[in-house]
Amino acid sequence: MTFATMPSRRSIILGVALAVGATVLGAPSAGAGTPPEGAYWHTRTLETSPHPWRFGTDSNPYSLVERHVFERWSAPGGRAWYGGRDLGTLPRTAADRKAWRRDGSPSRWSESIDGKTVKLSTEPGRGSLTPAPREQDWFEFAGQRLTYDEVQRLPADVGRLKEWLTRAGQVGREMDLAGWLKETLPVLLHDVPAPREVRVAAYRALLTLPGVRADGDAQDDLGRPGAAVVIDMSVKAARKAPSTTVRVIVDTGRMVLLSQSHTGTVDGKASAEWSYEQTLIEVGWTNSRPAVPALP
Repeated sequence: MTFATMPSRRSIILGVALAVGATVLGAPSAGAGTPPEGAYWHTRTLETSPHPWRFGTDSNPYSLVERHVFERWSAPGGRAWYGGRDLGTLPRTAADRKAWRRDGSPSRWSESIDGKTVKLSTEPGRGSLTPAPREQDWFEFAGQRLTYDEVQRLPADVGRLKEWLTRAGQVGREMDLAGWLKETLPVLLHDVPAPREVRVAAYRALLTLPGVRADGDAQDDLGRPGAAVVIDMSVKAARKAPSTTVRVIVDTGRMVLLSQSHTGTVDGKASAEWSYEQTLIEVGWTNSRPAVPALP
C-alpha cells in the first residue's frame, strides 16, 4: 500500500453518500473553510525503488534502483492533471557503483543475472502529462468523492476525525479498520488541500494508533528537518504476507509530509519488491500550470 500522490495502487470508489453527509458527522460549518491560496493544489514526488533482480555477473553482481518523478495538480473544482517521468536507473549503493564500473558501466540492461528479461536504462524518459476526465470534479479521499468545501469541513478534532474515517472504512467494507486508519491518516498531510488544523488532527490521531510510534527528530534526503514516525503496517493474521514498516518524516511547522520509506520483509528477509522510498519535493498551492515534469 502507498500514500503516493499518483492514483492509488488500491482504489475504492464508494460514491458521495458519506462525503455529502460529512456535516452530519460533526464537521465544522461551511464558514470555517479556507479559500484556495492558488490555482492548483500541487505535489511533486520523487520515488526510488530497488529493482528486485541482480545484474552484472555471478562473480561481479550489483543491484539497481529505479527513479521516477510524479506530479499532480488539482484545481479547486476537483479536476486533476497527472505528470510522470522516468529519471533513469542507477546502481543502488556505492558498492554497487563499483561493481557496475567493473562491468563496463553499461547504460542499458536487457537481462538480469538469472536470465529474466528487462528493459532498463540510465537515460531519463520524455515524460507525460495526462488530464483526468472533465467530468471528474472531486477530490478522492478515504474512498469518498469530496468537493473542495467538503475537504475544508473535514473534522479538525482527533476523535471526530478518527470516527469519520472509521465510518468511511466501514462503508468501504474494510476488514482491518486499524490498518485503514494507519494507511489513510498520512494521506491528509499531502494529498488533498485540507486546512492546516485538519492536518494537525491527522498527525496527532496517527500517533494514538497501535503500532505507531514517534521516532524523534530527523532529516529527509533533501536535508529538510522534521519529526519521524514509524508505522507498522504488517497484517498479523495473514500468513506468508509481507511485513511492511513505513517511516514518515513530517514538517510539523507546515504540517505536511516530507518523505516516507516503505521497508518490506518476507519470511524475515528484506524484499526489494515490497520496498520503496518517496520524497515529497513540493506540497502546497501553486499558480504554475500543469506541465510534463522537469528533470531534477
